[in-house]
Amino acid sequence: MEAPSPEQAETRLTNTSTSTSTSSLFPIFAASSNPTSSLPVLSSYNSQWLSNASFTFDISAIPSAAAAPPAESDEESLESPKDRKPASAKYDLVHSGSGSDGEEEEKRARRNERRKKKKKKRRRDKDKLRGDEAGSRKSGVQAWTGSGKQPAKDYYFDARGDFDNLEFGSLYRMDVARYKLQSNSDPSGLHFKSFYGTRPLIHLGEDSDLDALDSKARSGGRYFSIKYTALERNKGFKHLKLSETKIPFLVPDEYIPLEQSSLYDNDAGSSEEVEESWEDEVIKKTREFNKRSREFPHDEKVWLSFAEFQDKIARSQPQKAARLQTLEKKISILEKAVELNPDSEDLLICLLRSYRDRDTTEAFLARWERILEQHSDNVRLWKEYLLVRQGEFSRFKVSDVRQIYAYAIQALSSACYKISRQDSQIGDHVLPNSLLEHIELGLTDIFVNLCRLEWLMGHKELATGLFQSQIEYSLFSPILNLTPSSKKRLFEHFWNSGGARIGEYGALGWSSWLAKDEERQRNVLMQESSQEVEAGGWSGWFDPRPKESETNTEFNEEAREETSIAEENMEDAPNDENNKAEDDVESLLKMLGIDIDSESHSEVKDAKVWHRWSQEELSRDRKQWMPVHENAAEEEGDEQLSRVILFEDVADYLFSLSSQKARFSLICQFIDLFGGKISQWSCTNNSSWLDKILSLEVVPDQIFEDLRLVEDSTELKSILNSSSDFLRDPTMMKFLKNSMILFLEVFPRNHILEQSLLVLEESLSTTNNSSSDLVNPSRALAKSLLKKDRQDFLLCGIYAQTEAAHGNVDLARKIFDMALLSIEGTPKDFQEKAPLLYFWYTEVEMASNSESSTQRALHILSCLGSNAKYTPFTSPVSGPQILRVRQGFKEQIKSLQPEWARGTVKESAVALVCSASLFETITTGFLCGLEVIEEAFSMVLPERRSHSLELECLWEYYIRLVLRHMKQLNMSRIWKSVSQGLQIYPFNPKSFTAMLSLSSCYSVSSKVRLILDKCAQRYPSVVVWLFAISFEWGRDGSHNRIQGLFEKALADDKLQKSVLLWRCYLAYEAEVNRNPGAARRVFFRAIHACPWSKSLWLDGFQKLSSILTLKELSDLQEVMRDKELHIRTDIYEILLQDEMEV
Repeated sequence: MEAPSPEQAETRLTNTSTSTSTSSLFPIFAASSNPTSSLPVLSSYNSQWLSNASFTFDISAIPSAAAAPPAESDEESLESPKDRKPASAKYDLVHSGSGSDGEEEEKRARRNERRKKKKKKRRRDKDKLRGDEAGSRKSGVQAWTGSGKQPAKDYYFDARGDFDNLEFGSLYRMDVARYKLQSNSDPSGLHFKSFYGTRPLIHLGEDSDLDALDSKARSGGRYFSIKYTALERNKGFKHLKLSETKIPFLVPDEYIPLEQSSLYDNDAGSSEEVEESWEDEVIKKTREFNKRSREFPHDEKVWLSFAEFQDKIARSQPQKAARLQTLEKKISILEKAVELNPDSEDLLICLLRSYRDRDTTEAFLARWERILEQHSDNVRLWKEYLLVRQGEFSRFKVSDVRQIYAYAIQALSSACYKISRQDSQIGDHVLPNSLLEHIELGLTDIFVNLCRLEWLMGHKELATGLFQSQIEYSLFSPILNLTPSSKKRLFEHFWNSGGARIGEYGALGWSSWLAKDEERQRNVLMQESSQEVEAGGWSGWFDPRPKESETNTEFNEEAREETSIAEENMEDAPNDENNKAEDDVESLLKMLGIDIDSESHSEVKDAKVWHRWSQEELSRDRKQWMPVHENAAEEEGDEQLSRVILFEDVADYLFSLSSQKARFSLICQFIDLFGGKISQWSCTNNSSWLDKILSLEVVPDQIFEDLRLVEDSTELKSILNSSSDFLRDPTMMKFLKNSMILFLEVFPRNHILEQSLLVLEESLSTTNNSSSDLVNPSRALAKSLLKKDRQDFLLCGIYAQTEAAHGNVDLARKIFDMALLSIEGTPKDFQEKAPLLYFWYTEVEMASNSESSTQRALHILSCLGSNAKYTPFTSPVSGPQILRVRQGFKEQIKSLQPEWARGTVKESAVALVCSASLFETITTGFLCGLEVIEEAFSMVLPERRSHSLELECLWEYYIRLVLRHMKQLNMSRIWKSVSQGLQIYPFNPKSFTAMLSLSSCYSVSSKVRLILDKCAQRYPSVVVWLFAISFEWGRDGSHNRIQGLFEKALADDKLQKSVLLWRCYLAYEAEVNRNPGAARRVFFRAIHACPWSKSLWLDGFQKLSSILTLKELSDLQEVMRDKELHIRTDIYEILLQDEMEV
């Protein structure tokens, strides 16, 4: 910087003296109006600074623009040679009479003017830079705390805890005093040179004080500037972390310890901790994992955490080569882990997922197959492999997927047969084999997944036929000691006989049909022998019919062999048969008046044709689900031949089941697939429930009712695609009714099936409009079932509940009283289920909501709690009796503790706990009732609690109590239990209903969003994302946030296979957001992720017919045919209908 001229220095100094006369900018130094007095001030500084009155001034009020004391000699000495500019020479004025003095003065004036322009330009640039970094403030304005000035941006993220905001009350960087910490080793005084390092000191009060600041100080800005934000996010540097330390309270009598610490240390109320950099953390963590993996080589969690840490490293690496190198390291770690733990499912699946990120598709699938050969009896590996194979769009084909499912079912069924043979050789027939039960449950889930997949692909007749064949084969098989091959040959005779199968009218079951068939054959033989006896000897005549039948059977076998050979030849030479078929189609089209030559090169001219085609396809898809017998198909015509399910279509998927849990799971999932309402048969944490939720196309009614408690709107219904209209087909209802009546023969006195059957009968009668409000439609069916088994007391309770639901409370009381009076004196197995009847009876009385009903309910509970014989209600319960009942409930619940601690929880025990809770709710209050359930939960460990269906039912009852008394509850009292239940049952819709209902009354939306996000990260499922979307919809969330929720949900590898989420996303973009481009993109992504869903393909024709081009619509149908999805309607039928209408 050039030295100023004497005139400028004098003018500037005069201005400074006048401004500092009132208040000095830096009062530590004495201000003087004489420009020549600066050097004496500096010379007398060392002797006068202690007695200077400026130290009474608050140093926090020093402006940030103040730089340093004026000392030109120090400035020149501290300035570096590179930065030092040549100063203009100073000479004494020599008076001369020459005429050159005027020219020199003009040059000096022009030079000073240029200097002023440059200085103004630099000042404007600095003001602009300062305004961009620290907010909008005019140049030259110096504001301090309390000035009322605010920056342009109102909010910043303070990640490091900037205390300047509190000390100076502003975000503007020029409002903050710039300083550096004094060194602890030099406490002699304040060295103002160290504030700015080696930067030169300038005069105070000058306009150029900002220009003389450090360039780093000028451009660095505060913590919210771009530079410090980037440094804060960069994990490669060490960061200083400030944490508050508690100062111990000193009693006046105590002494103060002397410590060797400097008086100029940091503030005693805070401590500094240097955080390690990212590289240090990587080195430290790697050493820890290496040490732990050597010390605990068989701990799966250690290896999985080590592999997860490699993913964390890869996310911080921007280069692709570095990420691939980290992936290789992760694979080597997992390979070592699998070598030490070859039977670990989690390690195998994690290793295979890592292979998928590195290898090609062919190599990846080859690795899967090699691992499955080594672990052919592992259910979880088969499920993961099947999910991978059906999600590959380029390789997806219906026939290929069926073949893979056949391999999985055959491998697991052979493993089950091997285990059962070993058990039979040992002779252990009393205790069930837990391994066999586990494999059979997994095998049942895989078979049900196949049936769901066939249903979704449009092959509904095959899905129904698979269920019929498997239920007949495993539940109604004759009691014969047969090998699997002999059993299949015997079943083939039944399947091809044309007899009624499960669900059809007149069906008896395979074993009953076989007994009747044998009896019929014996009768035929007896009739033939009697005719021979009556004939009285040989007369030369004979009946050629048996021989004809034999020749016919031989002819049929030969014909069957010829057809099989012909089919093989057809595969070898398909061109001839295809040409014949094309000729037949051409002749048929010519007969219909359609010129195939002209139509083959033309396309559909209107997109509405494709829309009508999709509607016709959907209507036929809803109606045509029942398989047709071969004889009936021949009579009706060739159109029904495609609906015939032969034995060869189901033979590869048949297997036997020996465990009762697997059998019951099979029929429950059968009822659920065909739309029947059945109670929860499995815990929501089990794989069967998760597989069901993942395969949904529409929201079930049970989940939809829970979602309606969060948000109930017509637009949300259209987005979620509720299945309320699914069970409206009377044919399907009758099919289910016939099936469930046969199921009761295999599972007698099963109240879950009986309740589902009575509900189905009521729905069937309501559909036929043959019932009124006061008449129970299921009464006749309930009475007919009770006639068969009059000791089925739980059926009496279910029947009474249906009567009470229709307003017949008196009749329901009579039925309950009869059942409770009759249960005394029955075997112990019947008496153990008595708490269910008591609890159902109490709930019926409490539903009436009257004083007399409450007294009746208290009487019923008193009989259960006191272990007294039941008597009908005559008078209210007395006070001493209530005390005895309370003590009786406590003793009974205490007796359950040993069994519950082992994880053995029965349904009757849960009913007893619910009854005790209801008793406390009536007598004391609902808070005491909640405490009873909470104490019962504490008797079971959380690990065992998470997989118990009975305890989950108890949790749902707890939620019902909470929702019933929600307005009277204290949030702090109940929130802990609800959040704990949400962690134990994260896939239960009731848990989210309780959480969202409570939060809507007692919490803010941001906290609820945070809870939902955490649940989605820890336990990703379709349920949690549906509730998150419904919650956001109920709070009028923005379109961007709802789209973000869909994108987050579909970013998960497993949830990407959810057809329901894709359909909801497509419906949202097409119908609510009305964004054609986004809907089009979502549709193509959806069919690429889930190519098996026929409904998803048809959604494109339904919702995007006006967006997609005719060529795209035509190509979509061709791709559907290539993927072998079942298409029932030809586009030419729609065109023919148009021509006929014209």
